[in-house]
Amino acid sequence: MATKPPSSVQTASAASLEKIAYSLVEDIPLRETNDRDRLGYCLWIWLTEGKGSLEQAIVNAEPRSSLSTEEIAGIIQKKLKEKNIPSPATIA
Repeated sequence: MATKPPSSVQTASAASLEKIAYSLVEDIPLRETNDRDRLGYCLWIWLTEGKGSLEQAIVNAEPRSSLSTEEIAGIIQKKLKEKNIPSPATIA
């Protein structure tokens, strides 16, 4: 049985929306990595499609955290302002 090397992975650039979405949740205290990945993915969807509110994206991710949805939203909104990224609600 032959073993092939794994496929190479191309990482997204630091300026890409994917990297930005996942960087927004780096410092939020969550129980597991899956919670962070799910929240980052839901934020990426929210940023690209602009459907719903930030709070709804957080609720959809169902992150297990000691923080409330409003506290998590506050942290993310602060980081969006620091990075000069308009929220989808202000673009529409």
